Amino acid sequence: MPANTKGTMKILSIGKTLSHEDLAITSVSSSSLPEIHNIQTYDYVIINGGDGTIRRVLNQLHNLSRMPTFILNPTGSFNVVAKIHRAPKIGSVLDSLAKGERPKTQKHHLFKMNDELFLFSAGNMGDLQHIFLSETLRFGWLKHGIAKYILAVIFLFPVHVIMTPFMLMSSTRFFIFTPLRFIKKFGSFYGEVHEVDLDLDNDYNMIELDGDIVNVKGRHLRIRQAGNVRVVTKQ
Repeated sequence: MPANTKGTMKILSIGKTLSHEDLAITSVSSSSLPEIHNIQTYDYVIINGGDGTIRRVLNQLHNLSRMPTFILNPTGSFNVVAKIHRAPKIGSVLDSLAKGERPKTQKHHLFKMNDELFLFSAGNMGDLQHIFLSETLRFGWLKHGIAKYILAVIFLFPVHVIMTPFMLMSSTRFFIFTPLRFIKKFGSFYGEVHEVDLDLDNDYNMIELDGDIVNVKGRHLRIRQAGNVRVVTKQ
């Protein structure tokens, strides 16, 4: 073990208890995160979970005065953010840190919709319907894995075929998916976001954010860029 690695490097694991014989890792549940007041003193923060978990964690942490580097341990169904950054296996990252090696990182751009942070996806079109039905199917043998999402696509396919063209022409419907940033904008679809202002029909709106469904108060939505974080990627 490199000299002083265990004593000088601070690592926080959120959502799962992790250990390594050559590293000091503090593990906390995501629900107890608000009680941790010294997160800016950690060098690395491991987020264990899927896209929704990553969003909820960063929603609490993105205003820190000093932002740690984030290590993703994807355990969700889709893990889009982890795929974007080709997140390496958690064991290999910890082994590299124990050797004193500095892992390669990439920037991940963050976005805000009013007060809610999101990482790559937001909308109230077919994405919202799909997530709502998928979460309804989250029980029994469908609880884990992607089967519930596939079934939701099959069930909703006729509705999407009929309604999507109308939603793309609507001023009160929108879908943002930044991995397709090369499209920029097509009707109410946005692949690239700088600043978008939208007025919806109602004062209370259900919106999909990175696979989560949130209830947003107010009919005016201001969507904008919100900085970035460093995420560990493959060497």
